[in-house]
Amino acid sequence: MGKRSSIITSLRDIAFDLSDGEHPDLASMGREIGRELHARNGEVLASLGALRERRRGFERWMLAERSKPPVSVLVMAWPPDYSTPVHDHGGLWGLEATIAGALEVESFDKGDDEHSLRSSGRTWLGPGDATWFDGAETHAHRCRNLSRHDTALTLHVYGGDLAQYLAYEQPGPSGHWIARPRQSIIAGRLTA
Repeated sequence: MGKRSSIITSLRDIAFDLSDGEHPDLASMGREIGRELHARNGEVLASLGALRERRRGFERWMLAERSKPPVSVLVMAWPPDYSTPVHDHGGLWGLEATIAGALEVESFDKGDDEHSLRSSGRTWLGPGDATWFDGAETHAHRCRNLSRHDTALTLHVYGGDLAQYLAYEQPGPSGHWIARPRQSIIAGRLTA
């Protein structure tokens, strides 16, 4: 019998296999990643559990990247009750799947300019659940770890390198948003 592939390698392979082309089938990718996360839950927690124990704040870990077509696969650690600012993804498509814990994702539609955003719904993700977005300049969202006690882990697949993006803040009750450029910081690399 051949060597069993690691869960990390399997997740990377699914992301790469299902992201060929400019507009991948993100629903299929979400189903396959979710199926793998459910079937091998103990293995994924054994492989990545140390990230839940680090307690170093919000961290992004690079799992794999490919240049043609461009894809990056990351694991993110979310401290208890951590919430991102509302942010976009620089026009990249993306998929987010929960490995451990629970996340709330609030989506926003950007108006004709960077100063108007409208909440367009919320999604709640538990282990193995996924949500995705197309590579549209009009999409933004905010994510929050729903636990007040435990670190959540998520897997993210993007259609390229999310090196820069815009984060939005609302300084007052006017409904006016201010966009500020941000850079992604990678805590380290995981091996697949």
